[in-house]
Amino acid sequence: MQLDKLVNFHKTIGDKTRIRIISLLKEGPLHGQALAGKLGFTPPTISHHVAKLREINIVYQRRDKNTIYFHLNEKNLELMSKAILRLGKEEEMKLYEYKEEEKLKVLNNFVQQNGKLKSLPAQHKKRIIILEHLVKGLEIGRTYTEPEINEHIMQYYDDYATVRREFIMNQFMFRQDGQYELNPKEMWPV
Repeated sequence: MQLDKLVNFHKTIGDKTRIRIISLLKEGPLHGQALAGKLGFTPPTISHHVAKLREINIVYQRRDKNTIYFHLNEKNLELMSKAILRLGKEEEMKLYEYKEEEKLKVLNNFVQQNGKLKSLPAQHKKRIIILEHLVKGLEIGRTYTEPEINEHIMQYYDDYATVRREFIMNQFMFRQDGQYELNPKEMWPV
């Protein structure tokens, strides 16, 4: 079981400044200068802490003209915060719970008879079902290179970069130094 990601999450979160940044971003997106002003730190200090939070996918950024705004990824924060409670439990708490017939309906709507995706669902709940379907051919505990992941995804969908990014953002996979590994199922959102 890959626990490194969970340990890294808690080490990264275990900093007063980062917790304060998370608290401020819960109220809405802010740019680095605003965070620095509210916390009484220099912009480089804020950049350092935000970079650490981005590494664990708790904060993401969006550019608006010449300003970069930082947003809190609340779904990943909640999922990672609860992951330690789910370890080893038979009945896991998940972000989304689906009945098998719901999953089959989504799969029938988005997967062609040849196994290829028609499209990636826009609705997050449906996208999660599709992503879970796509990772089923990968092995837990095995490390994959980026080209191996791309090849696996291209069996089902041509836009491998988007699907690869979704695997990471939705906690199906962990990426470090160009190497990819499936997270334990306890960390998946379904």
